Amino acid sequence: MRGYRAGRAFDGERVLPGGALVLVQDGRIVAVQPAGTAPPDGVAVVERPGATLLPGLVDTHVHLCGDGGPRALDQLPELAVGEVDRLVAAALDRQLAAGVTAVRDLGDLGYAVVDRAPRTGPTVVAAGPPITTPGGHCASLGGPAGGIAALRAAVRERAERGADVVKLMASGGFLTPGTDTTAGQYTDAEVQAVVDEAHRLGLPVTAHAYPLSVIEQVLAAGVDGIEHGLGLTATGWGVPPGTAERLARAGTVVCPTLGVAAGATPPPPIQQLIARIGTTEEARAAAAAGLHRAGVRVVSGVDSGVSPAKPHGVLARAVASLAGGGVPAAEALATATSAAARACGLGGRTGRLAPGLDADLLLVHGDPTTDPLALERVALVVSRGREVLPAG
Repeated sequence: MRGYRAGRAFDGERVLPGGALVLVQDGRIVAVQPAGTAPPDGVAVVERPGATLLPGLVDTHVHLCGDGGPRALDQLPELAVGEVDRLVAAALDRQLAAGVTAVRDLGDLGYAVVDRAPRTGPTVVAAGPPITTPGGHCASLGGPAGGIAALRAAVRERAERGADVVKLMASGGFLTPGTDTTAGQYTDAEVQAVVDEAHRLGLPVTAHAYPLSVIEQVLAAGVDGIEHGLGLTATGWGVPPGTAERLARAGTVVCPTLGVAAGATPPPPIQQLIARIGTTEEARAAAAAGLHRAGVRVVSGVDSGVSPAKPHGVLARAVASLAGGGVPAAEALATATSAAARACGLGGRTGRLAPGLDADLLLVHGDPTTDPLALERVALVVSRGREVLPAG
């Protein structure tokens, strides 16, 4: 048994006044006690003066095959299997070093993550190659399908291969030239077929959706989550109150994919969109905060790995953006811990400081409940009971 103590603590849902002592054994949390509690005889306790103890973070939108370079996803079909596997391992190492102890991969190359991701680092929830139209957004990753029968077969293939979630590219994407970010890639019937088949097989569906029309389409079909969710229209962007109300009522999870590396410049297509309609990080954070206030289940995920602006290990930036947009800091933290874990189907395993859950812990210097960027000042990471950064 080992203990971890701090004078400040956040349990994934709320601040624990006076901090906490967390006891860990065999990779699980066995007790969460007030910080002043004496540990059992013979139990060593790790402490960091001035630090905060909280659950390990959960990035709900990553691409582990992506190296964060200018051609992060485009280059993948050119790489040998071993090279792709090295990229995945390096991405997981970088996430873990940043305090991320669970990730949801929403698009790999040909089941690389589903089949071969290392199991010794962060817990991985994986979608396999995203389902997209032939020639559609990220079709080079190996998941094109069109027509109801083929789409149902694509979902069944993912279930048979062991995917945990279905990722549907319901609209075009900015990083795939020639696709339309203002229109849907599938008919209503096709989207419904994907959702129905996935739910029949016990898999959730999350949909890549930029236009407002596609957000409405996938919401009507009953998807479990929406990625990006800008709400693009012919004249601007944003999710209107009526749609937000329906999202909240349906319990649909929305990941606005906030978080940009410090000093990074977005890819040219994103820069052009910002110049045209003002979709800056700050404006998008304010819009996400509005969804949160409306009761929508907003979670944090960076779209990690897809470009130099979106490297692995910058989830703290997404949390800080949400807080800057108007979400109270403790609630912003929950979008990257307990709420994120539930969105990934991991609510019974991680995301909180609670007995019986995996011992995924993070100690950071400072107080992220008032300054979310304190999450970047990592003192120690514990992944399923294993200390993965030096205690010093």
